[in-house]
Amino acid sequence: MARLKVEQKKSTIGCKQNQRETLRSLGLKRIGDVVVKEDRPEIRGMVHTVRHLVAVEVIEGDN
Repeated sequence: MARLKVEQKKSTIGCKQNQRETLRSLGLKRIGDVVVKEDRPEIRGMVHTVRHLVAVEVIEGDN
């Protein structure tokens, strides 16, 4: 299964509260943090909400 590598690139200063909460729920706390999540519609929606703050890379699964 494919996975998404999500890295926070920009600060949450000046962002809306729901965008800050979305980053926290993804597991990102500061600029430069990286998390790898399963490629599911829920995660894609969260990434779409904060697309201007993060960089996303698709990692193909070996299974």
